[in-house]
Amino acid sequence: MTTIARVRAVPGASGFFFDDQRAIKRGAERDGAAYRGDPVTPGFDRVRQAGEAISVLLELDDGTVATGDCAAVQYSGAGGRDPLFRAEEFVPVVERPVADALVGRPAEAFAENADLLADLDGPDGERLHTAVRYGVSQALLDAAATARGATKTDALADALGTDPADDPVPVFGQSGDARRDNAEKMLLKGVPVLPHGLFNSVEKVGEEGERLVGYLDWLSARAAEIGPAGVDYSPRFHVDVYGVLGEVFGPPFDRPEVADYFADLRAAAAPYPLQVEGPMDAGGRAEQVHAMAELRDGLADAGVPVDLVADEWCNTLPDVEAFVDAGAADVVQVKTPDLGGVHRSGEAVRYCEGTDTRAYLGGTCNETAESARTCAHVALATDAAQVLAKPGMGFDEGYMIVTNEMRRALARRDLRQSRVVADD
Repeated sequence: MTTIARVRAVPGASGFFFDDQRAIKRGAERDGAAYRGDPVTPGFDRVRQAGEAISVLLELDDGTVATGDCAAVQYSGAGGRDPLFRAEEFVPVVERPVADALVGRPAEAFAENADLLADLDGPDGERLHTAVRYGVSQALLDAAATARGATKTDALADALGTDPADDPVPVFGQSGDARRDNAEKMLLKGVPVLPHGLFNSVEKVGEEGERLVGYLDWLSARAAEIGPAGVDYSPRFHVDVYGVLGEVFGPPFDRPEVADYFADLRAAAAPYPLQVEGPMDAGGRAEQVHAMAELRDGLADAGVPVDLVADEWCNTLPDVEAFVDAGAADVVQVKTPDLGGVHRSGEAVRYCEGTDTRAYLGGTCNETAESARTCAHVALATDAAQVLAKPGMGFDEGYMIVTNEMRRALARRDLRQSRVVADD
C-alpha cells in the first residue's frame, strides 16, 4: 500500500483573469486588456485582475509526487459562486487542515479520500473554498492512478461505477472576444462544438439581439467555406450570452416575441444545430429554473429547435439536479471548479443519464493546463456530451491540451486491454 507522506501548496498563475461580471454588466468600459471603472463584487480590487492558482503536490511514501491545481472561475463571486480566490490566503489551508486530514491515507483509495475532502471544514469552521477542493481532488485522483498503475480515467470510472468512453469526447472551443479570428481557427481544425463567442453585454449582442443573429449567419457561411475538406464536418454551434438576452427581452420568456427571435437565431445558424447558454440571469436558482423552463416550453410550443444550456445559478451538484429534475435545460454545464471535487463533477454528469438533459463538462478559461488535463479524464470516465477546451482564451492551446490528453488516455487504455487479451 502506498500512502500520502506530505502535502505542499505552491502559488501559481492561472490561464486568464478574474473579472467582475457585475461591474461589466453595469457598463465597465474596456481599456485595452483592462477595464475602466470601479469593482462591484466583494473581494475585487479592480474590474479585471490577474488569475491565481495553487499547485498541490502530494508526496507519496514511494517517492512519487501527484499533482493538481486549485483554480476558480473567471467570474468568481457571481451567480451564486464562491468568492474571489486568493492563492496566498489558501496556501496555509492546504498545508495545514487539508494536509492533517490526508497524510498517512492510502493513495489508492480515491473515493474515500475524495469524500473525506468534501466533508472537511476550513480553519474557521467554514466549508473549504471550491477551488481548494477542486485542486486537492485532482491530486488525489493522480495519486490513486499512479499508485495503481492506471489512467486517471480508469481510477475515476472505478470510483463512479461507469463505463468510460471509447472515443474522444467532442471538444468545445471558446473564442474569447476574438470571436471571428478564433472561430475560423476552430473551423479549420474541425472542432466539433464552437465557438462560445463571449457575448457578455448588450453592445455585443445588439440592442434587439441583431448582432448575435448576424454573427451566426457569418459563422454558418464560414463553416461551409473553410471547414475541413474531404470529411463530413457538421459542427454544433454553441454561444454563451451571459444572461444578456434576458436584458434585451425580459420576462415572460414564453411569449411569441422571444420564440420568434430564437427562430431567427436558428435560421442564421442553419444547417448546423444551435445551443444557447445562459439566455437570462434571473437572480437566483429557483427563479432561473423557472425562467429557463418557461423559455424551453415556449420554444417547444413554437417548434423552434434551439437547445438551452444552463449556466447561471447552476454551480453545485444540487443545482445541476434541480435543473435536470425541472426539465429546465437541454444541456447543463458542469462547471468543474464550482463543483469542487472532480468526483462531484463526475456525479453531476452521471445524474443526466436516462434524462433528456445532456451534460457538458465545462469549467473556465481561468484554469490551468493541469486541471484541464484532469478534466479530460473526467469527460472520458463519464462519457460526457462535450468537454471545454481550456485554459486561456487563445483557443489553440486549450484545444491541444484537452484533445491530446484524451487521445493519450485512450491509447493507454487500449494498450492495457490488449495486454490483458494477450495474457489470456
